[in-house]
Amino acid sequence: MGARVAVAGASGYAGGELLRLLTAHPDLEIGPLSAQASAGTSVTALHPHLPELEGAVFAPTDARILAEADLLFTALPHGESARLAATLPPDLKIVDLGADFRLGDAGVWTRYYPTPYAGQWTYGLPELPGARDAIRAAATVAAPGCYATASILALAPLLAAGLVEPADIVIVAASGTSGAGRSPKPDLLATEVMGSMRAYEVGGTHRHTPEIEQALLSQRTGVPVTVSFTPVLAPMPRGILATCTARLASAGAGARLRDALTEAYAREPFVHLLPEGRWPSTGATLGSNAAQLQVAADPHAGRAVVVSAIDNLGKGAAGQAIQNANLMLDLPEPSGLTSHGVSP
Repeated sequence: MGARVAVAGASGYAGGELLRLLTAHPDLEIGPLSAQASAGTSVTALHPHLPELEGAVFAPTDARILAEADLLFTALPHGESARLAATLPPDLKIVDLGADFRLGDAGVWTRYYPTPYAGQWTYGLPELPGARDAIRAAATVAAPGCYATASILALAPLLAAGLVEPADIVIVAASGTSGAGRSPKPDLLATEVMGSMRAYEVGGTHRHTPEIEQALLSQRTGVPVTVSFTPVLAPMPRGILATCTARLASAGAGARLRDALTEAYAREPFVHLLPEGRWPSTGATLGSNAAQLQVAADPHAGRAVVVSAIDNLGKGAAGQAIQNANLMLDLPEPSGLTSHGVSP
């Protein structure tokens, strides 16, 4: 028997992906599963792909029940994780998949979110320098957003090496519809999405913008980072493809881009710099905790171009949450996870 974990918000897409991964995790045991609006509903009624959980029923989101676990995953809408966390024992280990504890600036939070600022937890992107030790020592961890994960992994090593200008970063990233959650919305109907792509929250209004800037700022201490981020809804269920560009810091910086990414990720189990000439695709990361990267210099525009692909429900949500939990529980970091996608 391994550590017992609970999931609050287990009825959504990220919650369902957590359950899928947890059923095969060799060191974790599934404990209480809550879903406030679906309390009393069979787990397999909403997640029929998980026959091992036949007979399990979603419970109400009750802090007393959830606190019986060794670790709690919270996969809740913005604002709800903070309200729940305030009622839980302070020594309970928690990994939050939402945004409630990602930002360190209360003023920035207020500009992007309607709920009260709840503070900042340890940021759970293990591949950033120094992050693993901080996550291992933490009782509460805020898992990064999906767009943020893809973008930060692409750009952080280039900023840390001083190869690109922090004030001129442009990101255009396409996401599958599962990134918008499971709640029914007219603009997410199949008839609206299939065969079409559209940008949304254009002009720096997307909530992952300050999260990306915060993480990239930490790579260049004291140097302001400015990101122009445009998200795009793609006609696919899951996956993110982020095209990240930044102005080169010098004439010779383009020749060093690949070396910076190689040095940063050579020993990482889940981040893969592809061979030159091969570019990432969302299909290659489907169902995995992997991130695939490729980089090129654009001498005509004087810019670095990094393309990043992840599964928004894997490395962008549930997989990364489990990667954090493994570190917090002193388990092998890759336990229960894979870097192999599903093809075709």
